[in-house]
Amino acid sequence: MIPRTRRSAAALVLSGAVLTGTLAGTLAGTASAREDRFDDDFPAQSARLVDRHVLPARTFGEPVPSGSAIEGANGVVAPFDAQPVQGFSGNLVQPDGSWLVLSDNGYGAKANSADFLLAVHRLQPADDGSVAVVPGGFTLSDPYRKVTWQLTREDRRLTGADFDVESFRQAPDGTFWFGEEFGPYLLHTDAAGRLIQAPVPLPGVASPDNPLLGEAEANLGGSKGFEGMAVSADGRYLFPMLEGPVAGDDAQDLRVMRYDTEQHRYRGEEFTYRLESPTNAIGDFTRVDDHRFLVLERDGGEGAAAVFKAVFLVDTSRTDAAGHPLKTQLVNLMAVPDPDGVAPELSAASGYVTFPFQTIESVDVVDEHTIVVGNDNNFPFSAGRTPGAPDDNEFLTIEVQADLG
Repeated sequence: MIPRTRRSAAALVLSGAVLTGTLAGTLAGTASAREDRFDDDFPAQSARLVDRHVLPARTFGEPVPSGSAIEGANGVVAPFDAQPVQGFSGNLVQPDGSWLVLSDNGYGAKANSADFLLAVHRLQPADDGSVAVVPGGFTLSDPYRKVTWQLTREDRRLTGADFDVESFRQAPDGTFWFGEEFGPYLLHTDAAGRLIQAPVPLPGVASPDNPLLGEAEANLGGSKGFEGMAVSADGRYLFPMLEGPVAGDDAQDLRVMRYDTEQHRYRGEEFTYRLESPTNAIGDFTRVDDHRFLVLERDGGEGAAAVFKAVFLVDTSRTDAAGHPLKTQLVNLMAVPDPDGVAPELSAASGYVTFPFQTIESVDVVDEHTIVVGNDNNFPFSAGRTPGAPDDNEFLTIEVQADLG
């Protein structure tokens, strides 16, 4: 049972422990109780809020000036004396309960993000709902000159004008793989964020921002490259997912590719994900097991204009008549049940917490019945929670009835 007091993310992580007799028996004994509780309380949605953590929008890190090419918004004056800790487009839950989060290209475009350093931050959620930036993060760089075209900075630290990283996974050897949108490319770095091989293009697919092609040669929409990326259990295969259709594809169909990290080549298309609407986009793509994945799907609205934000469980072992993997809505992020009053300031009137952000771009599995979902706050531009105020970085920890073990 979920108690009526706040539980930290660290307390929810099983840390890879073996389920010995007592723990296994406890989980087995609570399975029927969980099903009954969800059915009785929320028959329309088998999910409930466990925790909510907030990192303030005005959180800054390394003292390197940034934001010189943007105008302020929502009461925020630019430029900044330091790097904003924002734009989270991926979250890897760590065994100790901390999170590794990926900042994307910075301010939304290649032209205005040359002074934003691409970074992975380590965050530590606390029992009181706060989040701290702690040691263990890193920025991306190319000291070994794996990139053949000109970079923005002479010191070869990578910026939002060089790549737009939107997803990442850690390999068993400790290295990282990043999916990005300008190419689209796959980037492979060591544990300190240094590129260890040349950017890997997707054959036959190019965005308008591809540095090696002219805009007229693009067959993919701008900012529609690799938005999400899953990885196989053994780390051999990556499954990068495009955010938009390739020219000639159905407007609702998104390609999920398979890349072999041992043979260093694409093995073709893994499957096609069917959007609920051609105007929707995906925010993240996470592996559950060898045939199930989590997908964040959303509209482009924020605040009062936000209508559709959801987490789907996709089962590739089952398909519909058109051959698309079957989808089951796991959580409606516009109405997350909060029966225990985890966030009473948001749910007191309705009993539900809304997540009305334009971009919701990270989802990861905490344990077999828990996920954590985070927004990309697009600092300082988005104001989905409070009109006129920049959105904070928010994370919802949600218990689901579905077994993600």
